[in-house]
Parts: sequence; C-alpha cells; structure tokens
Amino acid sequence: MKLFLREHILLIVVQLLQCVIVSALFWLDGYRNISVSLYAIFLSLLLITVFLCYRYFSRRKFYKRLHHSLTALDESLETTERAPISEALDQLLASQYRLYQEELLKGEDRQDEHLMFMDRWVHQMKTPLSVIELTAQTLDEPESSSLREETDRMRAGLNTVLYLARLRTITEDFHIKPVVLSKLIHEVNQENKRFYIRNEVYPVLKEEKAGAMVETDEKWLFFLLSQLIHNAVKYSAGKSSQLILSVYERLGELVLEVKDFGIGIPVVDQKRIFNKFYTGENGRKYRESTGMGLYLVKEVTDKLEHRLEMESTVGKGTAVRIIFSKTQNLTTM
Repeated sequence: MKLFLREHILLIVVQLLQCVIVSALFWLDGYRNISVSLYAIFLSLLLITVFLCYRYFSRRKFYKRLHHSLTALDESLETTERAPISEALDQLLASQYRLYQEELLKGEDRQDEHLMFMDRWVHQMKTPLSVIELTAQTLDEPESSSLREETDRMRAGLNTVLYLARLRTITEDFHIKPVVLSKLIHEVNQENKRFYIRNEVYPVLKEEKAGAMVETDEKWLFFLLSQLIHNAVKYSAGKSSQLILSVYERLGELVLEVKDFGIGIPVVDQKRIFNKFYTGENGRKYRESTGMGLYLVKEVTDKLEHRLEMESTVGKGTAVRIIFSKTQNLTTM
C-alpha cells in the first residue's frame, strides 16, 4: 500500500490542484454558486478515488511482489497478473534469473578447474618430497633431521591445501563406516612419530572402554585428529612433554579428546579460533599459523554431524573434544 501511494501521490496532488484551480476560475468569472462547485469537486474526487481503488486492487499482487524481498531464486520465475507492466516485470526477472544461472555455471566451472589443478599439483609435489626424504637419509646429522623436518612441514601444508580444495565437495567424498578409535589413534601416532620426537612431546592414550567404535568417515576423522594433534604439540613444545588422547563415554555419546598442557588460548580468542584465517594472539607468536587448521576442523566436523567442544586456560593447556552422537556411537549398540 505504501509503495502504491508513493507512486500515485503526484497524481492525487495534481487532481486536488485541478479542483481548486477550476473552482477559482469559475469564481473569478463571476459564477458564485458554491454548491455546484462543491458537487463538481466531489464528483472529481469520487472518480479519482474509484480509479485509484481499481488500480490498486487490480495490481495488488504486483505491488506486493515489489515490496517483499525474494527468499529463493525460483521465486523469480513466478507470474503475477496479466497487466502489461506485471508481464514486463515477470519477463525481466526471468531473464535476470537465466543470466544469473549462466554466470553461476561459469563460476562453478572455473572453480572446478582450479580445484582440479590444485589436486593434481599437490599430488605432483608429493613425489619430489619423497625423493628429498630419501636423499636426506643419506646425509649426516643434523643436516638429515633438519631436511626431513622441513619436508614434513611441506607435506602437512600440502595436505591442508588438498583437504581445503576437497571441502566444497566433501559430502560426495564421504565413506561412512564403523571405525575403531584406538586403531585410528595408533595410525595417527605412527604418522606423526617424527613430529612427536622432534618436539619432545609424546602422546598417552587413555581408553575408558577397549574397542570403542563409531560410525564416521575414517579418512576425514584421521585428518581431524591429525590437525588437533599438530596444534596441541606445536603449542606444548618446550612447556610440556605429554599429550593425552582420551576416548570415553558421556551420557551415551562417545568422546574423543585431545588434551595438551601448553600455553593455552586467551579468552578473547576462544570464540573466534574456528574462523577462517583467524590466528589470534598465539598465531602472532608462532609465525607458522595460517588460521586454516581449526577452520577446517570445524567445517569437517559439522559436515560429519559430529560436535566440537573446546576448553582452554592460559598457561595450563587446551582440551578439544570431538563428540559422536548416540546414533554414531556403535559401542553401546
């Protein structure tokens, strides 16, 4: 209604001015019959009122469509009434929708090409890294250890890029199956054995119930746990030599916890550590932080429909928990 009045306010004003001007002309010409003039004004206002009412009710859908925002793109293809201006609006929205779809498909094609290139590039880089690692074994210490440390960092960075590229199509990559958590933890520890030794931080497994099993994607859970362990070791090195990996039940849910005794996370950063590219106070101290590790952890956890909890105290350490729901906890079934 407001939009209709704003569009026709000038017409209403002009009509009122016309009534006043015509009455004034008759008055100046010597015609003094006020009742006739008032009747003429009444008829004029009645006609404009009837016209405005007809125009509003015949185009009510049109004005409502202009007033309300679209909640879905498919609403652009809806039709209003048969009025010429309504049909013109429908055609404009339909053409805009088609143009948007074409641009969207072009953007998706470009992004798919970019992701394919990144995927292939990462895999190609892993081959020279393996060659460098083999070459490093023939060198004397400490050159050999230093070179392998740098290749480990490069490999971890490449894996992060690879998983980030796959994040867009993560649901297509899922392979949900029963996973024994203790077995997965052992594999992650074996993968990061040199990383533990280099930083002098060693894991301790505390399993409340042997053979605890969950329904999840093994590859992505391996990635989640690796990311949490890397963070825990990185911020514990030089302060603590122990890292606790716990598996336990809580209210029917299974919990996988990574607890360190490192520097902890400041309270001001705790609500933002899962944001993309956010490094926080600790990230500024440790230059290697990219702000992508915990972001990926949060995104993948949500996609897997697990929950994530974090508790941290500055100077005492951090505990991050991956929580598997009752339906995902196969231990109690």
